[in-house]
Amino acid sequence: MARVTLSAVEKYYGANRALADVSLAVDDGAFAVFVGPSGCGKSTLLRAVAGLEMISSGQIHIGETEVSDLPPSDRDVAMVFQSYALYPHMTVRQNIDFGMRVRGVAQAERERRITDAARILQLDDYLDRRPAELSGGQRQRVAIGRAIVKEPQVFLFDEPLSNLDAKLRIQMRVELEALHRQLGATMIYVTHDQVEAMTMADTIVVLNEGRVEQVGPPLELYRRPRTEFVAGFIGAPSMNFLDIAAENGVLHREGHRLADAPAVGAPIRLGIRPEHLALGTAGEGMLEAEVAVSESLGGETYLHVDASTGDRIVVKTDGETTVKAGDRISLSLPPQHVHLFDAAGQALRDPGDQP
Repeated sequence: MARVTLSAVEKYYGANRALADVSLAVDDGAFAVFVGPSGCGKSTLLRAVAGLEMISSGQIHIGETEVSDLPPSDRDVAMVFQSYALYPHMTVRQNIDFGMRVRGVAQAERERRITDAARILQLDDYLDRRPAELSGGQRQRVAIGRAIVKEPQVFLFDEPLSNLDAKLRIQMRVELEALHRQLGATMIYVTHDQVEAMTMADTIVVLNEGRVEQVGPPLELYRRPRTEFVAGFIGAPSMNFLDIAAENGVLHREGHRLADAPAVGAPIRLGIRPEHLALGTAGEGMLEAEVAVSESLGGETYLHVDASTGDRIVVKTDGETTVKAGDRISLSLPPQHVHLFDAAGQALRDPGDQP
C-alpha cells in the first residue's frame, strides 16, 4: 500500500477551473473520503488520482513515484465505479478473472486471488452465477472483488453505493469498513452523502467549488469546523445559523440576548447544531419560538420552529417528547456549543472558548 500526495493540483476545462490549488496527503492505509455537494470537484479529483483525468498543473505522487503524467495502467490503482460495469455474459468468476487474464497473470495465481477475494467478500457460493442472478449488493461485491484481485497500492471508490436502496447502503458501508480493516489498504472514497463520510472515514476531505475547505478526522470537522460551509455541510440535520450583532460584550438579535460576545467586529454569524439547543418552557430561555412542524422518527424528533427573531430553526430532541405543532417553547443556546463565523464564513473561535 502507499501514501497518496497531491501538491498544488489544478484542473481546467477550457476557462472553467474544476480543481483549484488542491494540496493534501492521504496516509498509507488510511480510509479517506472526499465529500461535498454536486459539482464541488470530488469525482474530478478522484479521477485525477486514477489517471482518468489529466491535471492541468501540480503533482500527484503514489508512494515515492510521481504519477501525474502516467496512464491509469501504470499507476497501480484499482477503481470501483458507481455503475458495476460487469460483463453480463460472464460468470462472477470470469468477471473477477478477466483483468488478470488480460494482464497475463499465471492461472494458478489467478485462482488463488479469486479464491481469496471470494472468501473476503462472501461470494464463494456465487462464483458460477451471472450478474443478472445477483442482487445489487452482490453485484457491487463482484466489482470490488475485481479490484481486490489486482492487488493495487490504492483503492479508489466513486460513489459505489449510490445505486443501492437505503438498507443495503448501510449494510455495504459496514462491509466496506470491515474490508478496509482486513486489507489494511489505502482507500479513497467519493460520496455526496455526509453520513457515509462520517461513518466510514478516518479522514474526511471537504471540497467546495474545487477547493479543499477542511481536512481531518470526522469528529474534528463536526466539533471544530473552520468555515461556515463545513459547519453547514457536516451534520444532519444541518447546523442552524443566525445573523447577529455584537455590542458591549453581548451577542444579540432583535433584542434577544444570545451569548457573550468575543472581541470581534460585526457582522457575525452564529451557528448551533439542532441537538445542542436546550428546550424549555415559554419565558425561561433566551429565544422564544412556536413549533411549526414536529417530525417523529421514533428514537428522535425534529422540531421545526419559528423563532421570535423571524428565523426558522431545527431542534433535535428525544423521541418521547410531547411537544407538538402549535406549542410555544423556549430555546437556550449553551455557550460551549455556539460557533461564530465572520462575514467571509471563517470561524472566529471554537465552541467553548471564552470570549
